[in-house]
Amino acid sequence: MSDRGTEPLDERHVDLHAHSTASDGAVSPAELVEAASRARLQAIAITDHDTVAGNDEAFATGAGLGIRVVRGCELSAYHGDFEVHLLALHIRFADAIRPSLEGFQRERVDRGHAIVERLAIAGVPVSIEDVLAEAAGGALGRPHIARAMIRAGHVADHRDAFDRYLGAGKCAYVPKPRLDVGDAIGLAHSAGALAVWAHPGRDGTRERLARLAALGLDGVEVRHPGHTPADTQRLGRLASELDLVPSGGSDWHGATEGYRTLGNMHVPEAWLDLQDVRLVTRVS
Repeated sequence: MSDRGTEPLDERHVDLHAHSTASDGAVSPAELVEAASRARLQAIAITDHDTVAGNDEAFATGAGLGIRVVRGCELSAYHGDFEVHLLALHIRFADAIRPSLEGFQRERVDRGHAIVERLAIAGVPVSIEDVLAEAAGGALGRPHIARAMIRAGHVADHRDAFDRYLGAGKCAYVPKPRLDVGDAIGLAHSAGALAVWAHPGRDGTRERLARLAALGLDGVEVRHPGHTPADTQRLGRLASELDLVPSGGSDWHGATEGYRTLGNMHVPEAWLDLQDVRLVTRVS
C-alpha cells in the first residue's frame, strides 16, 4: 500500500505511468486519455512497453480534451543481473528510438513463441495465433499469454497463470533479452526524454540510485502502487539528496478498483513542473 503524502486535498494531480492497448493495457490510447480526464488529472503519461505506437493518438485526444499528454514508453533493462524498468518520459524525437523499439518488439514475439512451446510441453496448449490475437497488434507480453490461457480454460486468472506457469522460475518462464541499463538511459536521452527508474520499491537503495545516476539517470518513481509508505519516504528523500527528479503514477493497465486505479497515487503537478525544468536544463 502506497503513501499518498500529505499534500492539500485541492492540489492538482498528474499520473506519469499508464499503459494502453499499444502494449498490455485494457483500453486504447484515446480511451486512456479520456479516463484521465474523467479522473480530473491535469496530465497523463502514456508509457507502453517497448513502443511509442499509441503516443500520437493519445496526444491528439489530449489536445481535444484540454489535458496534457506526456509522450513516453517503458523499457526493461539490466544493471548486471539486476533488472531495472526504465520510463522514458517527455519523448520529443520518437524516430530516433523507433528502430530500437521495433527490434525489442520482434524479440517479444520470439519470446512469446518460446513460452508457448514450453506451455505445450507442460500440457497447457495455447496457440501463438491466439496469443497474438490477444495482443491485437500491441507489444506482446506475458499478460497476453495469460489471457489466452484463461480463454482456453487452463487457469483461473492472471495470478494463477503467473504463479503456476509464467512467473520467474516457473516451467514456462523465458527470460527477456538483456538490454544494459546504460544503453537504455542513452536510448531515452537520444529521444530527448528523461530516464526515470520505475517502481524501484525496496531495491531503490542509495547505492543503486547513485550508480544509476552516474550513468545518467534523471529521476526515480517515488509514488507507485507497489511501494510501501517507507519506500515512498525513502525514495523521496534520496531523490532530493541525489538531485533526481521525482515521478509517480498508478502503472494503470485498466483496473477499475484498488490501488492501481488511474490517478490513485495523487502525484502532485509540481513534480511534472520539476521534470520540465530538468528538461530545459539538460538541453541548455
